[in-house]
Amino acid sequence: MNPFISKVIINTVLNEKEQNKSKQESDFNEEDLENGFKEFLITLKRILKDTILITAGVFAAGFGLRGFLLPNDFIDGGAMGISLLIYELTKIPLSILIIVINLPFIVLGIRVINKTFAFKTILAIILLAIVIAIIPFPQITSDKLLISIFGGFFLGTGIGLAIRGGSVIDGTEILAIYVSRRLGTSIGDIIMVINIIVFLFAAWLISVETAMYAMLTYLSASKTVDFITEGFEEYIGVTIISDFSDEIQHMIKYKMKRGFTVYTQKKGTGKKGDNKTESEVVYTVITRLEIGKLYSELEIIDSDAFIVTQSVRNIKGGMIKKRPLH
Repeated sequence: MNPFISKVIINTVLNEKEQNKSKQESDFNEEDLENGFKEFLITLKRILKDTILITAGVFAAGFGLRGFLLPNDFIDGGAMGISLLIYELTKIPLSILIIVINLPFIVLGIRVINKTFAFKTILAIILLAIVIAIIPFPQITSDKLLISIFGGFFLGTGIGLAIRGGSVIDGTEILAIYVSRRLGTSIGDIIMVINIIVFLFAAWLISVETAMYAMLTYLSASKTVDFITEGFEEYIGVTIISDFSDEIQHMIKYKMKRGFTVYTQKKGTGKKGDNKTESEVVYTVITRLEIGKLYSELEIIDSDAFIVTQSVRNIKGGMIKKRPLH
């Protein structure tokens, strides 16, 4: 291995795992260096991917703000909504307000999440402020309905891509995480309360109509964030308990073209009474589009099969993303 690359791997990967962080190249064998190089490439790939996602998110959000919301005096929810509301009242440059309003949330993020997240968030918010300040996005439309829908769409796309990249450009999510841990409430409930307060202030300080359009913008943005962060495909995890386990495995493998996991379990109380015998449980993950076909095939094999389904937000690896739908 090239001496320079070996030195980089030792300083950035291998020594980080050791108590003594002053080991030299001669202290590591070839296998250590190869494993370290593999880990280095994975880390580098993740950093590059996060950078691309955050940058794309910043430009999408900047386009939504400069191309739709700002020229038409529209606002949104969250920290971005607070920044827009103050901008409408004071005309302080939005690029400055975005940094100032989000700064307390970033400090909180160091405590609630971690320093890496806070660092990425600082860079993302500063980049967004620069994009808003210097890039002359054209005004797309003056139609209020289109502004609400598409302004929210591009802003939500930006927020979602930033989240995918491991940061946020709206700090209220950090506050929501912190408060939910303290009070035991859901993060969604906290964000909803924050936005209700923002919209009430918008109705009081500007106009009720502005607040109503702000709510529409927020709904558009939040649904877009859901699509970006959770994916357009909805996956379903299916647990199947049946006496015809072999036939079901064969069906999933050759008819559904999907992978599966089999584990053993001891039966309990069912409609036939107590039964302590062991049986096999089949677990598979499919898309929502395939659930009807799966049910039909299971009905043919065993109409009395016990089936449990649950939503799966995201998956990695396996066969589900490697084989096309049939």
